[in-house]
Amino acid sequence: QVRLVESGGGLVQAGGSLRLSCATSGRTFSNYAMGWFRQAPGKEREFVATIKWGGSNSYYADSVKGRFTISRDDGGVYLQMNTLKPEDTAVYYCAAGPTYPGTRRWQYDSWGQGTQVTVSS
Repeated sequence: QVRLVESGGGLVQAGGSLRLSCATSGRTFSNYAMGWFRQAPGKEREFVATIKWGGSNSYYADSVKGRFTISRDDGGVYLQMNTLKPEDTAVYYCAAGPTYPGTRRWQYDSWGQGTQVTVSS
């Protein structure tokens, strides 16, 4: 059974940084894409970033390009978030799916439980 477990969320001031982690287990993710999505209160879940498990190709939403960096190693997937803004406040979800670059929720078939990120102004 696939298992994705996020960690690293928290409260940070605007301009600060956080590093989210997604521990993966239960299957081999080669040829898969790993993604990060986020959902703010009252809003739809939106794409943030994705990376190919087997390579270094990555793709970002325009809203985070230049501020966020997605990476991976054998232990999981990470999202380094710099220059955080209050509008980055959301629950962040890790996901795995067979399509790269997947920017839609339906392109991912495994999801974590989410980790809260709150950016104060």
